[in-house]
Amino acid sequence: MCAAALRIGLTGGIGSGKSTVARCLVELGAGLVDTDAIARELTLPGGAAIEPLRAAFGVAAIAPDGSLDRAHMRQLAFADRAERQRLESILHPLIGQEAERRAALVHGPAIVFDVPLLVESGRWRARVDRVLVIDCNESTQVRRVVARSGWTPEAVEAVIAQQAARAARRACADAVIFNEQLSPAELDRAVHDLWDHWSAGPG
Repeated sequence: MCAAALRIGLTGGIGSGKSTVARCLVELGAGLVDTDAIARELTLPGGAAIEPLRAAFGVAAIAPDGSLDRAHMRQLAFADRAERQRLESILHPLIGQEAERRAALVHGPAIVFDVPLLVESGRWRARVDRVLVIDCNESTQVRRVVARSGWTPEAVEAVIAQQAARAARRACADAVIFNEQLSPAELDRAVHDLWDHWSAGPG
């Protein structure tokens, strides 16, 4: 009988390098379940979340093409914690169901659940065997996101303010990779070393 795949919850703040680490883990043989990608698919025209969101937030939440109006909902969620929680109460269960469906299709030694809001959701810790946090200084997060996306520093800082504090993420972690001044080769080596350690078994 084959051993169950190791379930790794991967998280980190915006600009931390989490997506790069996810790609490294896939190259090592892990299957990837990307919850951000699932969320985007659920909110495309005809997606499973569209009608519940329309019912909860009205027609203003839906763009002319039938997808979620992301700019409108982002502004609403950032401005009002209760509205953000209402949005999450619709999206998170749907994301969780689809994530498990995709995980069941993975054949390999490990499944990586890429979950930006792993700590914030409160649901994922019990669903995974290990939590890997990719961490860096907030100033570095801002610099990286501004460079790659063209966002203003203020926009990046607003996103960071809505995410869990670095200390809260680290407190949930089984392992932390501090991706502050690592070269691509050094980050790759850190991921390989952790993979070897976790692949060796419990501990």
